Amino acid sequence: MKSLQHTGRLKGTLSIPGDKSVSHRSILFGAMAKGVTTVEGFLQSDDCLSTIDCVRKFGVDVAVEGESVTITSDGIENWVEPDTILYTGNSGTTTRLLSGVLASTNFASVMIGDESIQKRPMKRVTDPLRQMGADIIGRKGGNFTPLAIQGRELTAIDYPMPVASAQVKSAILLAGIRAEGTTIITELEKTRDHTEKMLRHFGVELDEQDKTISLRGGQTLTPAHIVVPGDISSAAFWLVAGAITKDSEVELANVGLNPTRDGILEVLKNMGADLSFDSADSPSHEEIGTLKIRTSSLRSTEIGGSLIPRLIDEIPIIALLATQAEGTTIIRDAEELKVKETNRIDAVVTELKKLGADIESTEDGMVITGPTPLTGGKITTYGDHRIGMMGAIASLLTSTPIELDDPECIAVSYPTFFDHYSKLTADSH
Repeated sequence: MKSLQHTGRLKGTLSIPGDKSVSHRSILFGAMAKGVTTVEGFLQSDDCLSTIDCVRKFGVDVAVEGESVTITSDGIENWVEPDTILYTGNSGTTTRLLSGVLASTNFASVMIGDESIQKRPMKRVTDPLRQMGADIIGRKGGNFTPLAIQGRELTAIDYPMPVASAQVKSAILLAGIRAEGTTIITELEKTRDHTEKMLRHFGVELDEQDKTISLRGGQTLTPAHIVVPGDISSAAFWLVAGAITKDSEVELANVGLNPTRDGILEVLKNMGADLSFDSADSPSHEEIGTLKIRTSSLRSTEIGGSLIPRLIDEIPIIALLATQAEGTTIIRDAEELKVKETNRIDAVVTELKKLGADIESTEDGMVITGPTPLTGGKITTYGDHRIGMMGAIASLLTSTPIELDDPECIAVSYPTFFDHYSKLTADSH
């Protein structure tokens, strides 16, 4: 349990910790490549450490010194069969991407995650991998972990994606690298493209035409140096905090500005936020920049369609933002929220209602009317880091303290979150 309340302004500069999606991929791709890969800005969160723990079980050497990581590997073709079960913790990224990688190995492996992962749907990954020839067994026909994977030689497929999911896309691409033929994926909507960008950085050739990606099989990864940008999903919480807290000004440095991830910036602009940003030269393969946000007079907006994949992880904090905007904000086309760490539609609506928000759930999103003063209370996080951070940011507005039932869950993606909360509230004095 953690009690939080702050009635003053926010002031200060934060260096946002490394992007979780990029950190996962840097470890996994470095382990697949033959040679030495180095990583700067690695996010030492629980999820990313799960990926490191798994690849070490294949005989890959991973040395971690703070935010610097060195991966020394003999290449995926020389990975050894793990002698224990692969535990992926709370990480859907680890579980799904690793499924695609393991499908083409020459050994058997078993993956299991925590209680949350054991409820998250995996057929969206196991079905296309089976079409490629993968041998995968799991609960409910392969829809839930544990997953047992016997590596096999794979054949490329032409796959129209039934869901907009970067994790599914990435799993198929990673299987396609070692498959016979050319793997073709057509997306419903363009999703985050960290995998495509990083594969090129590791020397893999891909072709992208609109929403279609083609990858020729039989390629190998060459070692690379990766600089991980700050996570815009983490930055989003402070962007909202700065916009809704009186007399505030917050600067966020080293933020990833990948166009497939910057939907939160579009929403803030559409709602009238006092937001500015400066792009910087990227030392690696991802765009970066500095963001500045000030207290803002906000108006409602509608969020849906192709914008959703660009901000799916930010919807909990956007819902809080909407409680302070003039008018009715509508979020639609966000069914994917139902199969995150928890059902985030239900969780967000339930917890914000406790605080006095005018919010209702719909089949594919929510409707929020504001501005509404918020009271304090006990927030149930459901073990979901983003619900926990949403509750913590709400404490900047509430008339009485917010109590988080499980603040530790935030370490999944943002282990220094409370340090940064303290810095901004302390600097304001």
